[in-house]
Amino acid sequence: MGEQDPIWRSMLFVPAHVERFVERAHARGADACVLDLEDSVPLAQKAQARAAVPGAAAAIAGRGTPVLVRVNQPSALAIPDIEAVVGPDVRGLVLPKVNDAAMVHEVVHRIDRVEAQKGLRQGHTRLLALIEDVQALPALDDIARSTPRMLGMMLGPEDFSVSAGMAPVRDALMLPNQLVLFACRRAGILPFGFPGSIADYGDADAFAQTIRLARQLGFVGGLCIHPTQVAVMNAGFSPSAEDIEHARGVIDAFENAEREGRGAAEYRSKMVDLPVVVRAREILRRIATAPLSTPQETNP
Repeated sequence: MGEQDPIWRSMLFVPAHVERFVERAHARGADACVLDLEDSVPLAQKAQARAAVPGAAAAIAGRGTPVLVRVNQPSALAIPDIEAVVGPDVRGLVLPKVNDAAMVHEVVHRIDRVEAQKGLRQGHTRLLALIEDVQALPALDDIARSTPRMLGMMLGPEDFSVSAGMAPVRDALMLPNQLVLFACRRAGILPFGFPGSIADYGDADAFAQTIRLARQLGFVGGLCIHPTQVAVMNAGFSPSAEDIEHARGVIDAFENAEREGRGAAEYRSKMVDLPVVVRAREILRRIATAPLSTPQETNP
């Protein structure tokens, strides 16, 4: 996980072919917008949506919201997507249905060529891999380490649950989410996600509980499909004022102990050693990399 990697708490899907959604995307309060070319776009409108991305990305990015694009699978659709959407206003691609590192390598090869053709810095386009099938589980480490472009991974709860023959409920999704998170941590990339259905946005309190649990598990943000999820995710994945104060106190106590030649300290009646300090420093890093607040509309 690079020091400058963006930590987007909320990444809101917006159908790339629906102009009225695109026009309001920057006002939803999400840390990033994901222009979607996959599930939300009918096959007959794929070409229209693809052609709309460069203009839509420029408009949204120009208003201060980073833009990603979810491309299609299989490669017959993914290749024209990549060639059309990689550009200066697109920060990254969301890759669906990633089952192995070979698929990532194929995408990276295509991105390398397009970036060179368009005069972009090599590595400009980051990747976020969606794990959506049980077949991917043995390959998680290979996927996570497949390219320096990889920003993070996230379990796609709906498709994954279908592949596993299970319901997309918290108890069933805990293990696969944690497997994805552990692979991300081993590879030093960002773990995105939460142990729940991405489609459950009607009960804000229940969704807030899911996001609080996700943060406790170590997740840093996630994808969302409805504007009402944005504020919940931004709050749930952000350190509280109490968290920040505690982190600063922990670090100060430890650094004072180090200056005195001790390897541990006491802070608020608890021992502070290096693992505690690492967690505290990660909390403060979240503040340093947090996106600026953006306006949020209340109407979906």
